[in-house]
Amino acid sequence: MNTASSRLLDAARSARLNAYAPFSKFLVGAALETANGTIFTGCNVENASFGLTVCAERVAVLKAVSEGHRHFVQIAVVADTETPTPPCGACRQMLWEFGGDLEIVLGNLHSETARHRLNELLPHPFDGRSIEAKNNETFRAV
Repeated sequence: MNTASSRLLDAARSARLNAYAPFSKFLVGAALETANGTIFTGCNVENASFGLTVCAERVAVLKAVSEGHRHFVQIAVVADTETPTPPCGACRQMLWEFGGDLEIVLGNLHSETARHRLNELLPHPFDGRSIEAKNNETFRAV
């Protein structure tokens, strides 16, 4: 494991301790590296209305975007599991929007458990190209 990944995993482990998960007791931490090397962390924040729960990955993305960052290169996600805990579908889509095919490092409390490129986990993303294609069809039809 390289130093950057190790640093991200450690940051994600620390962020995990701030998780608000009174219902599931499933604490997750994330650490997102921007193109200029800045790291933003996030933790899952549950809500009694489960649909309003926000995952650690999206918290990290929203913090980074709200501070003016738009390009990401790597994210680490940590949970207290033996098997890897990859980002959910909504998080994959959000990560694609700003990171494209970024590297995803998964870990637990002790070690790295897996490593993927986002296009492995989200092989057919919906992004600006999809919108542009639809807009071009609309303009041609008029």
